[in-house]
Amino acid sequence: MEYVIEMLNITKVFGNFVANDNITLQLKKGEIHALLGENGAGKSTLMNVLFGLYQPDGGEIRVKGKRVEISDPNVANDLGIGMVHQHFMLVDTFSVTENIILGKEPTKGGRINIKEAAEEIKQLSNLYGLDVDPYAMVEDISVGMQQRVEILKTLYRGADILIFDEPTAALTPQEISELIEIMKRLVQEGKSIILITHKLKEIMEVADRVTVIRRGKGIKTLNVSDTNPTELASLMVGRDVVFTTEKTPANPKEPVLSINDLVVKDYRGTEKVNKLNLEVRRGEILGIAGVDGNGQTELIEAITGLRRSESGTIKLNGKDITNMRPRKVTESGVGHIPQDRHRHGLVLNFTVGENVALQTYYKKPFSNMGVLNHKEIYSKARELIEQYDIRTQSEYTPARALSGGNQQKIIIGREIERDPDLLIAAQPTRGLDVGAIEFIHKRLIEQRDNGKAVLLVSFELDEVMDVSDRIAVIFEGQIIDIVDPKETTEEELGLLMAGQKINKKNNEVDGDKNSPSMKEGE
Repeated sequence: MEYVIEMLNITKVFGNFVANDNITLQLKKGEIHALLGENGAGKSTLMNVLFGLYQPDGGEIRVKGKRVEISDPNVANDLGIGMVHQHFMLVDTFSVTENIILGKEPTKGGRINIKEAAEEIKQLSNLYGLDVDPYAMVEDISVGMQQRVEILKTLYRGADILIFDEPTAALTPQEISELIEIMKRLVQEGKSIILITHKLKEIMEVADRVTVIRRGKGIKTLNVSDTNPTELASLMVGRDVVFTTEKTPANPKEPVLSINDLVVKDYRGTEKVNKLNLEVRRGEILGIAGVDGNGQTELIEAITGLRRSESGTIKLNGKDITNMRPRKVTESGVGHIPQDRHRHGLVLNFTVGENVALQTYYKKPFSNMGVLNHKEIYSKARELIEQYDIRTQSEYTPARALSGGNQQKIIIGREIERDPDLLIAAQPTRGLDVGAIEFIHKRLIEQRDNGKAVLLVSFELDEVMDVSDRIAVIFEGQIIDIVDPKETTEEELGLLMAGQKINKKNNEVDGDKNSPSMKEGE
């Protein structure tokens, strides 16, 4: 059997923590091989060993049958290994071409030849169906397009083995479909792919084989054609997983959040929220469905005080909180699970304990007359670690050292513990495994059942339909319809997300019988 990559009995230890314990992974030429495991199972660590970011403490790596020492990413690149990281490594103020050639700049007469590089990038883009403009500025392109730039970076450096680390975590459903087609095209053109993902649906759709790891140990390698999502989920978390969230019918009461004629602009002065009206009631989960870029981010930032509103009102329990400062908003009874946990949810260099206290460090018992009480802070952190199953070495571990799912659990635990009347959950399960998703959905429903109002904003249609009691569809900064998840379908939601009103009576799309395909609306 010809393997292009063999990671044999790899062990990686950090202090007393064994991240990879004698794991073997073998990649065949021309296959898409999925690497599946819970958050913190050791998947990214294993791939960072392959890419030269970490050095293994045991085992060996073979590339095309030859034993190699991959001391750094440059050696990996020279061996034809490229990595598309979960958090993109791009310079926003550079063009696509400048980002791709960074560190490998072609020169002519001592000067960088941008035109020649752009032409080569255009040819690569066309070959693999990436449709990237070499001259576009990175800050002006979508998240999905930025990911394509990362893929082109690896291809430009001659990679024929590509590692994708959680590639769909930040993508819309349409971008995910397009990425899957790109991966298939890459394999057709002779590349081999290792795909790190939590999403069982994607594994079933695109992977040839899958290796499951759990708590740092290799569990099993299977042919995807011989398995199913239920078996994979059980192997991954070590128990049976429920895919649909069990909940009793909602019992909504008075409005907690009332938004009237809200107008919010983005940093360029473009109106992103356009006279929006919305109510979230006590005892319900209201889901917001929409294609990324239709005002969701600006709406959340306006509610939480992170962005100024131009006009309109935001009321919490009847009290006007429009344009209040963030601390005043949170003290008024708003909890916020932000869509970007690194930028707005955590201070990565702070410990778990310090992050737990971020919203309340200035109050008793965490401080007294301006002096922090570290004993109380870390005692509370230990409680939350236990209660929310946060996988960490200790409460003193920097948040940066935790997996994405465990970082998310810190935020969720911190926000719920403040007992807010309104909990805003923006992309709460982005990049998380099925076990963590199940856990978070249960916490959101508990909040609802405790008489709180929950505003869920997610690009995952499955999540919005499964967890929400009502779904508000946002398009071009307005709520164009509110539907009952029990009485709608993903196809109908997709059409609404594309701006098409549905006439249920005649089963037609209002004003346009030649409605767009689901792909446009996903």
